[in-house]
Amino acid sequence: MEQSGTSTRLQAAVQDLASGVVSALRGGGHPHVVPPGADGEAGDLALAAVRVLGADALLPGVLLGTPPDPAEVAVFRKAVEAYPPRADAAPTVRWSHWGMARVLRRLDPSFLPGPSGEPDTGWLDGAGWQYLTHQLAVLAPLALPAEECAVGALAARRPVDVARGFVRAVRRRDWRQAAGAGRWLTLLPGVPDTVGLEAGLDFVELMGGQDPLVALQVQAARTAGTGATV
Repeated sequence: MEQSGTSTRLQAAVQDLASGVVSALRGGGHPHVVPPGADGEAGDLALAAVRVLGADALLPGVLLGTPPDPAEVAVFRKAVEAYPPRADAAPTVRWSHWGMARVLRRLDPSFLPGPSGEPDTGWLDGAGWQYLTHQLAVLAPLALPAEECAVGALAARRPVDVARGFVRAVRRRDWRQAAGAGRWLTLLPGVPDTVGLEAGLDFVELMGGQDPLVALQVQAARTAGTGATV
């Protein structure tokens, strides 16, 4: 019961953080990574929420080009250092951590994460388009304009498959996956015009936008699509 309660509080903290990011992207400001007065368990919960949201916790500063509050960067760094991937971590966990470290290296020159080489993408080699889309949606925080990585390069080689996955997610009413895939499609070359991406994102926002995690991905896609650069 206690574990279930902790999970519920973590989900709420992640959604609150995502809502702050969405508000910042729409208004040009920055979210508060840690709620005022957070300490003890609440502080740990906030760090865990940052780790779950990943690099998107500092997305406004990345997409809008304005430096975030140093205190927020410090919290972000604590989250990176507190939750390194385990030896048996899933590839998506390793890539999420790598994405956070990439952002942190840019914002905090004193951060020395050790080897900065990318994780491999072998688990996606030859993946079916459904599985590929699911994995890319999980790694949507890596979808940044003018930022290259092996996952992005792999996605760029399969725009039609990602587009198929986006349409499938919409039809299945999987709004989080649709929003994450749509964010990638905003950046990929060769996306078929028949997808109707802009209208598709509008529909995803209409149907799933009450979920802050859906709203975040849709707003990130739109912000990147306006020509924002890192």
